[in-house]
Amino acid sequence: MFAGFDARTVQVKKTSIFVRAGGSGPPLLLLHGFPETHVMWRDIAVALAPHFSVVAADLRGYGQSGCPASGANHAAYSKRAMARDMVQVMDVLGFDRFMVAGHDRGGRVAYRMALDHREIVSKVAVLDIVPTASAWDRVDARLALAFWPWSLLAQPEPLPERLLSAAPDAVVDNAIAGWGSAPDAFPAEVRAAYIEALRDPAHAHAICEEYRAAAGIDREHDAQDQADGRRIRCPLLALWSGEGGLENWYAEEGGPLAIWRQWADNVGGGSVKGGHFFPEEHPEDTAARLSRFFAS
Repeated sequence: MFAGFDARTVQVKKTSIFVRAGGSGPPLLLLHGFPETHVMWRDIAVALAPHFSVVAADLRGYGQSGCPASGANHAAYSKRAMARDMVQVMDVLGFDRFMVAGHDRGGRVAYRMALDHREIVSKVAVLDIVPTASAWDRVDARLALAFWPWSLLAQPEPLPERLLSAAPDAVVDNAIAGWGSAPDAFPAEVRAAYIEALRDPAHAHAICEEYRAAAGIDREHDAQDQADGRRIRCPLLALWSGEGGLENWYAEEGGPLAIWRQWADNVGGGSVKGGHFFPEEHPEDTAARLSRFFAS
């Protein structure tokens, strides 16, 4: 995996971030979701490398990145803190302005970065999400049952941590099967990497803290931005699973694009084939969509 890419750990102010970097051209940061790591980008990163300087990173608390201590308000795992990590990583790598694509949890870090660091992020792509506050404001039985980590992992410790670290294989397998993706998109070594990342108690705690932050302080940050009229100024591409909840849940409001237009000035995108993990199911199609957007 990641042929031609270098692996390194970058020390930032609050923690350490593991990255793989390769390619040449305009800098592009790739951020993963749950229960994945940077490994989700294995095929897409290689496909994009001839045209971009690609950096695939593990978010703090995930994969091989560090797990800084957290507090009562879970701010250490807010998307604001995670976005700050990535700005520092890219600066260490020599990039003071860059583009970013994020899937799932990584998409939440990506759009927060575009809000907080508008002079640094030139384009942003968000995959299979709507903004955190928008999603929570619209929660119903469909989301609660389909995407169980939103409520389960946000519960007070230690129950979610114990469940994650005790049965990581069940968590990974349930996510793959339950979120509409083909199991054969996840080779044995990839599945094993995701399971191993959840098995560590420190990482299990960090991941739960990230979900607790999404249920609390992240919503507060989003709400404050909306109240202050702060918007995403750079071009935004929204892609979502044509077989998942986003395709239908918000249809009466005009779908995900209509929601994103409440947050951003220049929005495009649409549904794509595959389930929630479509970047791993259909890496060629996803890479082509991202390449067209980031190269334009």
